[in-house]
This record gives sequence, structure tokens and C-alpha cells, in this order.
Amino acid sequence: MPGLALELEDLPAEEVVAGAPQAAAAELGSLGGVDYGVWEMTAGTATDVEADEVFVVLSGSATVTIAEAGGHAGRVLELGPGSLVHLWAGEESVWEVHSPLRKVYFTPAG
Repeated sequence: MPGLALELEDLPAEEVVAGAPQAAAAELGSLGGVDYGVWEMTAGTATDVEADEVFVVLSGSATVTIAEAGGHAGRVLELGPGSLVHLWAGEESVWEVHSPLRKVYFTPAG
């Protein structure tokens, strides 16, 4: 998947905190009620509201700050190749990408 070409696009201005990050995603398929794909973001800082997701970082590095929500404690995640993360729907996050981050993600189908 590192060789998979993605068409990066600017993030919406209201999500950008610093820099000029771009992002892209490619849904690759589904298996047993789970969708999977690849997502990438270039260096910069942006906000997001998460969906239910498990992902593994393939390349790059980032610091993700997640606010306390829905009974889940806030946390700060230092991401690099091999990081395995579970995000819950509705969590508010700030992604500070240090070097282009690429992950493979798994979400409930639908």
C-alpha cells in the first residue's frame, strides 16, 4: 500500500489550525462487515471529529490530541510506523502531522 497513489486535496479552511495540510483516502473494500482503506495527510495541523475506527500507521509521524468525550478519557497519541489505534465516533481531535502520515484503516461497514 505504500505505492498506492492518492490524490491529495486541501483540507477545508475551518479545519486547518497550522500550515497547509492536504489529505486523501481510498476505500479498498470490505470484509465481514468491516470497510478498509488507506488515508494520508501531509504535514500541518488540523481538527477532526472521529468515526469508529481502528488503524495502523504505515509511514510518517504525528501527534494526535483527543479531547475527553463520551465517557472516554482525553489522550495524546504519538504516532509512527506500526502504531495501532482505536478511535471512537464523536471524539474531537487535533492532528499535528510532522511528516506525511499514511495509515490503513478499518471501520464498520455502512
